[in-house]
Amino acid sequence: MAGSTQRKLFGTDGIRGRANVHPMTPDVAMRLGMAVAAHFGREGKVVVGKDTRRSGYMLEMALASGLCALGVDVMLTGPLPTPAVAYLAKSMRADAGVVISASHNPFEDNGFKLFANDGFKLPDEVESHIEALMERGAVDDRLVHGESIGKAFRLEDAGGRYITHVKHVLPQEQELDGLRIVVDCANGAAYKIAPKILEELGADVVRAGVEPDGTNINAGVGAMHPEHVSHAVREYRADLGLALDGDADRVVVCDHRGQIIDGDVLLAIIGRDLAARGELSGGAVVATVMSNIGLERSLREVGVDLVRTPVGDRYVVEAMRERGSNLGGEQSGHLICLDHSTTGDGLVSALKVLAVMVREQKTLAELAAVMTRYPQVSRSYPVTRKIPLAELDRARAAIAAVETRLGDEGRVVVRYSGTESKLRVMVEGTDERTLTEAVEEIAEVAIAEIADRSSART
Repeated sequence: MAGSTQRKLFGTDGIRGRANVHPMTPDVAMRLGMAVAAHFGREGKVVVGKDTRRSGYMLEMALASGLCALGVDVMLTGPLPTPAVAYLAKSMRADAGVVISASHNPFEDNGFKLFANDGFKLPDEVESHIEALMERGAVDDRLVHGESIGKAFRLEDAGGRYITHVKHVLPQEQELDGLRIVVDCANGAAYKIAPKILEELGADVVRAGVEPDGTNINAGVGAMHPEHVSHAVREYRADLGLALDGDADRVVVCDHRGQIIDGDVLLAIIGRDLAARGELSGGAVVATVMSNIGLERSLREVGVDLVRTPVGDRYVVEAMRERGSNLGGEQSGHLICLDHSTTGDGLVSALKVLAVMVREQKTLAELAAVMTRYPQVSRSYPVTRKIPLAELDRARAAIAAVETRLGDEGRVVVRYSGTESKLRVMVEGTDERTLTEAVEEIAEVAIAEIADRSSART
């Protein structure tokens, strides 16, 4: 399912890199626009959103130019969460949606995420086709002229449409009155929308990370720095805190004590609640190979399976659609609730948890007790080449040795990053010291073998 097609530009989550350095240049953005228009241009309109990075202006204009050059009209939303663009692409009956964002990365980076007209991310083969259309001269014969050239205009009510959609996640009979919630928007795409949604549902909202200046997205705030929202929860004596990332497709939550609750725990809470009420589709929750074994055991207690996929919320969604499941996600806080959203949505996920709190009249800390976390040690190591792991005999032997020692009480996951030149090693079990030693044992062998193989190839 994952990674069967070789691509040069697209990683596990679109195209990403340092702004104004290939491939995140205006030239590539314009050619991406032309390629998207050539591939999707049936109705002749595409929704384009972005986060709050300074480079978003530059890339937005270049992308729109490419789309217009092939006769496509561009609906510009301005700063808006990634899931909002996915929703609008479907609800506005556009051909596609494009988000200009590097998600949780620092402001110097930027990226492109693409959605089809059904609101879902593109499969590998479609991204490969678009990448082929981006080759210089590939679509020059499709350039239009005169009145056929497309227009670009602001979709003024984009935020309001999304707010109305998300508010429906909380059942009509429920309200957030009496709850004090800290929401940290990472100075990102949800800086206006997230507080407004919670306030309109009755919550007393403490705002953080809502003053973007083009350079401070994710800087010491948001899902990448949950200690910020944790401190604010304790300072303001809030009931819980929500920390979004730069494009608001993920959320990290903390309880009233400031304890961080990650995506695995949220999946356990929501999954068990849906199962109890007969609303969990497919009899399973879908997560990645990185999700904690504690999630698997918590779900098993109530007769629910955990299905694992490669890392990347796109692959989680693919598996969910294949199985007919309506809940899936990643430990990082990318949760997909297919009854409400076609992609990860931090605000939808937060409201699903809040709905359980209100219905059960329990604190988040009480709800989180349904899952016992197993220690996990994960490290990343720079590599010069991503030599297929199947070709690394010494590394595979080291992994097998660790797996034998762990038995049924642990797991090993070794993989390459989809967005960086790094090898990631994760070992899970019962004793953290032993796990750390195991990670270092595997990494030492793997890095040495990769270096040897790289030298041999040069």
